Amino acid sequence: MRIALAQINPVVGDIAGNERLISNAIADARAGGAALVCLPELAITGYPPEDLVLKQHFVDDAADALARIASQVDGIVAVVGYPEQADQLYNSAAVLADGKIASSYRKNRLPNYGVFDEHRYFKAGNRGAVLELNGALIGLSICEDIWTPGEPESVEAEAGASLILNLSASPYQAGKGSAREEMLVARAKENNAAIAFCAQVGGQDELVFDGHSLVINAAGEILARAPQFEEWLLFCELQLRQADFSAAIAPDVDFLGSFVTSPPNEDTSLDHLLARVADDDEAVYAALVLATRDYTNKNGFNGVVLGLSGGVDSALVACIARDALGADRVTTVTMPSKYSSAGTYNDAVTLASSLGVSLIELEIGTLMDGYEALLAQQFAEREPDLTEENLQARIRGNLLMALSNKFGWLVLTTGNKSEMAVGYSTLYGDSAGGFAVIKDLPKTLVYRLCELRNGRKDQPIPVSILTRAPSAELRPDQADQDSLPPYEVLDPLLELYVEQDYGVEQLLAEGFDEKTIRHVIGLVDRAEYKRRQQPPGVKVTGKAFGRDRRLPITNRYSQ
Repeated sequence: MRIALAQINPVVGDIAGNERLISNAIADARAGGAALVCLPELAITGYPPEDLVLKQHFVDDAADALARIASQVDGIVAVVGYPEQADQLYNSAAVLADGKIASSYRKNRLPNYGVFDEHRYFKAGNRGAVLELNGALIGLSICEDIWTPGEPESVEAEAGASLILNLSASPYQAGKGSAREEMLVARAKENNAAIAFCAQVGGQDELVFDGHSLVINAAGEILARAPQFEEWLLFCELQLRQADFSAAIAPDVDFLGSFVTSPPNEDTSLDHLLARVADDDEAVYAALVLATRDYTNKNGFNGVVLGLSGGVDSALVACIARDALGADRVTTVTMPSKYSSAGTYNDAVTLASSLGVSLIELEIGTLMDGYEALLAQQFAEREPDLTEENLQARIRGNLLMALSNKFGWLVLTTGNKSEMAVGYSTLYGDSAGGFAVIKDLPKTLVYRLCELRNGRKDQPIPVSILTRAPSAELRPDQADQDSLPPYEVLDPLLELYVEQDYGVEQLLAEGFDEKTIRHVIGLVDRAEYKRRQQPPGVKVTGKAFGRDRRLPITNRYSQ
């Protein structure tokens, strides 16, 4: 049997646009000789639709689109994810054949952890489901259904299914692709059934989906793999067992119908694509590029703008933006003050030139003088301190937002996860903007991705940016490590405290000294109010600020 997996990039809420994507994918799969085509979870609405599914007219519009798609399905069976309105709302997979919606399967396991909140919207199904196609039984499942052993896959396999489809919208995080493959291989072996995993691709607010659709045979061998981070129609041919109908299908498994399609023409030969899996850092970079491109394009911005300081963070964001959108849609701005060094200024100019992006220079010294003069009476007899440092950052944020308003550019912020964790940023200053590209990257990973990007032929980032001690340059001779532990110490500590929820005793057992632990924990806990006001940004780690980690601002527990 020839099957096709349509790894599409839907837009949440664009029901008409998603309808076209799905219809075109089904037509292309049929033209390619597939008997069966699978599309991702909630493909009609895009994932996650969040509170849009609380609007009855939205769910009704999705149902109308599904009916129109079904009316065009002929000579192939299509399985499409959609929100099914029945006694309650279900996250379902519709089986489309012979011009109609033949039946549906309802997702059994609803995730309610991390970025997932499906219990808020959907009722769980409680049954497996199989359909017969050209004499073979095929089981259905949706995303979370397959992540743990057991039902529904086990009862579908027991009912005779030799292929199990999984419609997925599985958000990317570093290392997840390999872990997901290992899990799917285990499910195939456990159930003695082939697995066809069809995944969504694309950026959606803080989430990015890597695709990575797969077909695995019953022995656990990967037969076909779609590329990561791009749309793809993946074809694969499988030898499936003929169904034995001498025994009745188990009562906890729904039978969704029997269907017959013509075999592909003999001249439509097929070479299985087995795309390589990107290394972890390479995949993270690709995820950031895709997320930036989709957030910019799906929200209708004609370009992006960012401050270019001559430091490592803005250098990486500039590279990602150029790779995502092209040089003609990226504007960089250098805004030197009296504390800016010639080295960082020159590096910013060199980087912009190497990337081929435009560079605007706005010197902020006179603006800073004006602020200081205006506030002189109020600040009399008080020494300059963090207040004046933050004024510089806020002037820069103000200028970037003015350019955004005038030209319709999306402001990309350049703060990383290490800085956000400990509050090493200025509200309404360097944190002002519309999309925080690297907000989930620890500083040490920022350096690794810069080195990775410089491995390409153009090598745009000056070596001096990578070797200079990090500094905000808001006062004379300032360095990040005046206020923070070295990033080689800080980042592992933050990973354990923020992502693994370690306490003081556990951190002591890991070898960190108590003074550093309590200093960092205090910084992290006090900065919660700042993080609530950060723009959305791309999730790439196991626990990102915002969608993943949610703590009260008013909170006296510290441990």
